[in-house]
Amino acid sequence: MRNLSVVTEFILLGIPHTEGLETMLLVLFLSFYIFTLTGNLLILLTIVSSTRLHTPMYFFLCQLSLGDIFFPSVSSPKMLFFLSGNSRAISYGGCVSQLFFYHFLGGTECFLYTVMAYDRFVAICHPLRYSVIMSYKVCAILAMGTSVLGCIHSTYLTALTFQLPYCGPNEVDYYFCDIPVMLKLACADTSTLEVVGFISVGLTPLGCFFLILTSYSCIICSILQIRSAEGRHRAFSTCSAHLTAILLFYMPVIFIYLRPTANPCLDATVQILNNLVTPMLNPLIYSLRNKEVKLSLWMVLHQLGFLPEKL
Repeated sequence: MRNLSVVTEFILLGIPHTEGLETMLLVLFLSFYIFTLTGNLLILLTIVSSTRLHTPMYFFLCQLSLGDIFFPSVSSPKMLFFLSGNSRAISYGGCVSQLFFYHFLGGTECFLYTVMAYDRFVAICHPLRYSVIMSYKVCAILAMGTSVLGCIHSTYLTALTFQLPYCGPNEVDYYFCDIPVMLKLACADTSTLEVVGFISVGLTPLGCFFLILTSYSCIICSILQIRSAEGRHRAFSTCSAHLTAILLFYMPVIFIYLRPTANPCLDATVQILNNLVTPMLNPLIYSLRNKEVKLSLWMVLHQLGFLPEKL
């Protein structure tokens, strides 16, 4: 379909019903963003610099931290820019890029959590074959596969959204370009695309979530067969951080995209939880209850001169 859009830029109206709170939100979201970047960079540095963490689980955690650096960077800089009193305008191309990278990085993380659940399934249910099944080659293929699937998923959604004509109005009632708010501005019937978007954006993470539940059902059965309480605790502790991160990631996505009716203010709040808060919490989730990560992180901070030598 030939694109008949005459709109060359869009105006981001920001978070609904927050007029007069720009300064407070700027300080709050900037703090979240800085903590997110700092925490995930430290996790990356810790994993890369510590040979004891060069295992499949931490390889995928490294990819997750990298995604958690870029994912909030899709929408946060522009939001912080206009909260500081600057222009709320975003070019047509900028809006396309924002939507593409948001769903590319979000889709990649969605598939990555599924792969991480499979990794834990193999580690606990097939420990003797773990090093063979999760070889470096397999890990590299799985990591690349998550990015390829995320790219295909995002390209499809972006192409469907921006094949529609946008001839005015150009005010986006949100703080970044996302599919539901963009469809409201299209000068054409969007009912078919709304159904397609519902299936692609809503049911894809839901399907991944069910695969993760399947993996963890098998994991729980295997853990319950361990006779010693210490063994059960050790096995479960390797999964608890991943389960917490999964819930923080999937619940907002399912809430936003699978509800029949939208509430812009509530959706924006939940979206910020997904975009900023979850990536900020992931480094804490994966380090606070993990002795290996804590020890390696302490050594990195000591080498940088921030902490004493002994833990």
